[in-house]
Amino acid sequence: MRIAGIKARAVMAPLAQPISTAQAVIPAAPLVLVDVETDAGVTGTGYIFAYTPLMLAPLVTFLDGLGETLKGASALPLDVARQTEAQFRLLGRQGLVGMALAGIDLALWDAQGKALGQPVCALLGASPRALPCYDSQGVFVPGRDEHLIAASLDRGFEAIKVKLGFPSVQEDVAALRVVRDMMGPDRDLMLDYNQAFDAPDAIRRIRAIEDAGLDLLWVEEPVAAEDFAAYQTVRAAVSTPLQSGENWWHPADAARALAADTTDYAMPDLIKIGGISGWVQADAMAEAAAVPVSSHLFIEASAHALSATRGAQYLEWLDVAGGLMAEPLALDQGRVAARGPGLGIVWDPDKVAHHAVT
Repeated sequence: MRIAGIKARAVMAPLAQPISTAQAVIPAAPLVLVDVETDAGVTGTGYIFAYTPLMLAPLVTFLDGLGETLKGASALPLDVARQTEAQFRLLGRQGLVGMALAGIDLALWDAQGKALGQPVCALLGASPRALPCYDSQGVFVPGRDEHLIAASLDRGFEAIKVKLGFPSVQEDVAALRVVRDMMGPDRDLMLDYNQAFDAPDAIRRIRAIEDAGLDLLWVEEPVAAEDFAAYQTVRAAVSTPLQSGENWWHPADAARALAADTTDYAMPDLIKIGGISGWVQADAMAEAAAVPVSSHLFIEASAHALSATRGAQYLEWLDVAGGLMAEPLALDQGRVAARGPGLGIVWDPDKVAHHAVT
């Protein structure tokens, strides 16, 4: 197959619950839907989470231009990766460029799966399997959000992640104690600080949580993602495992972070790591370093990637695109399985049109 064209559409996808962090609240998900049309009549589909509506127009414009550049090129993901790596070597492939290329990579893998009538995980050598998920929640406020924890437990989740970062560590500890009491001692509880602190403050907070006996599976991004020295300092000073990786750009960042021994767990983001193609490379590095791997966002594609990941730990359940789909990915007692053919993404045209951004 060869690429016949690329279609990019901007949408603000509805969320069941706004995404809240220590820094911001995202009431709806700014997505760019990426369709790669081929000369075989197969259209591959992926999507990009743009984080802010300000990125929607630039991404769509850039993808439109890439469609002209790649017209007639091989529709094999690694062929396109080689071509675009050379094309953007001087500019670099982080930021908007990397996000757009990863969206195309996802769509190309989807097209290959559809053409063969197989799920993408089968192209990676694995069958779909029921993957354990953790429910990824926003900032937990005691007295306001207990119903969200109760709903997670009712849906069969054995693991829950909350975000914190209150002005005082005492408030963080009090909030975590409420969640831990509701979950009981046998479920996994994770904490995401979204890069909120410097190393001394992160150490102080994590030690206070440890002293309170709240038993976290991991603390995610307590310091700036790119500050490897800070990660090393925090990791050496606390006993709770650290989670990192959602802000690694391409496998090269994964290689640098793992070589620097910055983290206990890895969580590549499919768009920032370079799509399925980048995930495969980063996963091999994590396996060699004996670092378990979880996913970040993109539940449909992540289910395929994790199915082929031997060190798979958890799939992050944070559904940002289901509100646009003909049939959202189904959760069964806290577990989810990849579906096909391809990535198993089918948009509902009426929903897409209703939430389109022009």
